[in-house]
Amino acid sequence: MFIARVTGSMVATQKVASMTGHKLLIVEPYRVDDKAKDRLVPTGRTFVVVDTLGAGQGEMVLVCQGSSARLTPETDKLPIDAVVIGLVDSVDLGGSVIFRSSENP
Repeated sequence: MFIARVTGSMVATQKVASMTGHKLLIVEPYRVDDKAKDRLVPTGRTFVVVDTLGAGQGEMVLVCQGSSARLTPETDKLPIDAVVIGLVDSVDLGGSVIFRSSENP
């Protein structure tokens, strides 16, 4: 699993039938800053993920990747490699909150 920020969405009008109706998002993974350890920084990579929770632009999400992405009730029959499995409220590292959602101050 990894933490990522939603940076966009994707529309694919031609796709396998089982993917019809599933929202696709573009996300950028984040990691703990190697130097400061007090903030999250982007990795510079992007992924396409299936969104089962209704995440929005700019939100931090928890992503599951690989064959585990097909283990949720919503994705068990989909040909996917990554899925949003959580909306991140906060990240606490060593007793310090290094990320807090603006939705949950």
